[in-house]
Amino acid sequence: MSDKAVVTCAITGVLTDPRRHPVPVTPEEMAAAAREAFDAGASVIHLHFRRQEPGQGHQMCWDPAVAVEIAGAVRAACPGVILNFSTGVPGRDQSGPIACLRAGRPEIAACNAGSLNYLKVTSDGRWAWPPMLFANPVDKIAELLAVMEETGTRPEFECFDTGILRSVEMFRAKGMVERADVNLVMGVASGMPCDGDLLPILLKYLGKDARWQATLIGRQEIWPVHARVAELGGHLRTGLEDTFYLPDGSRASGNGALVAALVRIAEDAGRSIASPAEARALFL
Repeated sequence: MSDKAVVTCAITGVLTDPRRHPVPVTPEEMAAAAREAFDAGASVIHLHFRRQEPGQGHQMCWDPAVAVEIAGAVRAACPGVILNFSTGVPGRDQSGPIACLRAGRPEIAACNAGSLNYLKVTSDGRWAWPPMLFANPVDKIAELLAVMEETGTRPEFECFDTGILRSVEMFRAKGMVERADVNLVMGVASGMPCDGDLLPILLKYLGKDARWQATLIGRQEIWPVHARVAELGGHLRTGLEDTFYLPDGSRASGNGALVAALVRIAEDAGRSIASPAEARALFL
């Protein structure tokens, strides 16, 4: 394994409401949040785009002009940073994400590698939101991969369960992608649990040359699993998309505090943190 760990920061996410949580929305806010994470050790910034009208910052936005403005602001604030665009939409029409990829040309973009019933039940037995199918059929994935090849964007396959992870190698066997790098998404209630004991099992199903990282969703219970990811040679991700809580259970003041905590965990596991230039050599 490489002793260098690349840290990604997902600075805002798709569901977090800026009226309730301190997530950035405007280009200025996104640039400041990215710089905070960058200064703490993140070399990759994962971007979701939000509507810019007053009071609409909790809504997704697929306006390529917004994507370009935010990407430009982040790049200007963080010299050498690697950008990773979100592309996830629940239905088949992904013309919005495709337009943003073509306009913004990020180095990396998410490619959700399979479908998932996106569910959560509250403690009193109600659905936390109406049950939703996050549909990612093969033709949708193939369409997105073709655009990424056109834009020179590396796909990061988001894997929510073991079947989705195993499918990634099939995409490569079919010639849909040359190299299959994965992000193990753990902690979605209807997907893989955030459980460090699962990691050695999951790694058996990686391609032999695949780079991997883990996205861990939850509260302070995620941090021992981050340590296990670091010990096993994975790359690391945190940010206000994934958690609001530091290892001691306190609320994070922002993305920088989360990245700083993750850097400490990586270093305790014997890993050093990749600089932006080193991250480019490892990831691109």
